[in-house]
This record gives sequence, C-alpha cells and structure tokens, in this order.
Amino acid sequence: MLGTGVAAGQIDVAGLAALPRADIVLLGEVHDNAAHHLNQAAVLRALRPAAVVFEMLTDAQARIANSSGLAGADLAAALDWSTSGWPAFDLYAPVFAALGDARVYGMAVSRDDVRAVFDQGPAAVFGADAGQYGLDAPLPADQQAARQDLQREAHCDALPADLLPGMVAAQRLRDAAFARTALRALAETGGPVAVITGIGHARRDWGMPLYLARAAPDVTVLSLGQIERGGGDADDAPPYDLWLLTGAAERDDPCASFAD
Repeated sequence: MLGTGVAAGQIDVAGLAALPRADIVLLGEVHDNAAHHLNQAAVLRALRPAAVVFEMLTDAQARIANSSGLAGADLAAALDWSTSGWPAFDLYAPVFAALGDARVYGMAVSRDDVRAVFDQGPAAVFGADAGQYGLDAPLPADQQAARQDLQREAHCDALPADLLPGMVAAQRLRDAAFARTALRALAETGGPVAVITGIGHARRDWGMPLYLARAAPDVTVLSLGQIERGGGDADDAPPYDLWLLTGAAERDDPCASFAD
C-alpha cells in the first residue's frame, strides 16, 4: 500500500513527523495506551489532514465535534464519552487537540448491526455494495480458522465455539464499514484522511487496507501499527506498512473476570 520507492519497516517516534504521503493514513493503536494517542497527535500535527475518522465516534457524535466548538472535558461531556465503553477521554484528548481544521468523521458500527451479522452475515448487514468490498465471499478456510483462534484468545478462551464465526463476521463488517467511511471522507474533503483505530483494523493482510484496496484500488493507503513490546504482533514481519514498538500500558489482567 506504500508509494513507490518507500520501504516498509520499523520506525521510531522521530519518524512520525515524516511519514510517507498517502490519501488515507491508518494510525493503529492499543486503545488504553496513552503513548499511542500522543503519537497519533504528533502525526496529525505533521500531516495536517483534511479529515480525521474515529472508530470511537458515531456520525452523530462527529457532528457534535465539528459544530460545537467545544474542547477537553466540555467536548467529552457533549459526546457522552463516559458511557461509550471506550477508555477515559483524557487518553484521547491529545488527539482531539491536534485536529486543527480537520473535519471529524465517525465510523462506529451500531450494536444492532453487529448483533444482526451473527444471523444474517456481513454482506446482508453491509448493504448493496457488499460485493465491492468483498463481503459476499467467504474467507479462505485457513484465514477463517486463524481469525477464530485470535478471537478465542482475545476473549480469554471464554466464548462458546459456536460464537466465534460470528465474531469474525462482525470484524469483517467493521473493517469494510470503516473503509467505506474513510473513502467517503476522502471524497468529501480531498484528503489526506487520518484514521484513528485499533491496530487490528490497521492490519494490511485482513483489516481496513484489504477492503480499501478492493473498493478503491487507486487510493493510496499507509498503515501504521503501534505495537507494545511483548505483544503478539511484535514479530519479524508485523502486518503493517510501518510499525513502532512502544512500552506496554499498565493494566489489570483482562482475563481475571473469567477466572473461577
């Protein structure tokens, strides 16, 4: 997805100010890692995008961010962030503070749509242009199995096996829907577009880059993954165009609530 002559690989924090140019820049994060949001803010200040698309926001919340003129705690209250289920707004405040003149877009998929995908499949929930994004075809068997394993591990081996295919389908729906919103932002603003999203959605092998390439092959996309040292993606060839290794956030054991 990188431009001609640009090599993929690991960068350091200094490199965030000089990322290769692309129509859409995916800034993958671990949601509760404060350093990741500071790094995203540094990219936004350097890139000065025309649009910033947030996984965390709905369309309605994006309209509030664009029209309210609010910032900090006032913006958090207007967005009703405290009930959103996302980590504390303070973590994301540097990103919002670095928006500049960018138009905000929300790409959140509704809970109703996520629930529906378990019974109807991603193509039916996505709509008429599902084929353009490749949602009308099943995943290769090996990828389906690998992704179900990742969902099982991510949920501490606590999910019933019959839910795993639906979890993968929901992830496909989100990635395609996120890609569609990013392309709408590009069409409406001319770009560049920055996307604030989890590192899983920034994966170039089966995340947003895959759906962007299918739907709009002429659009250039750059995927940046921020990987915590010791994390599962910190291998020899992480699935991103560029990646940055960071410290891990302090957090409770996410599987503790499932313990006997």
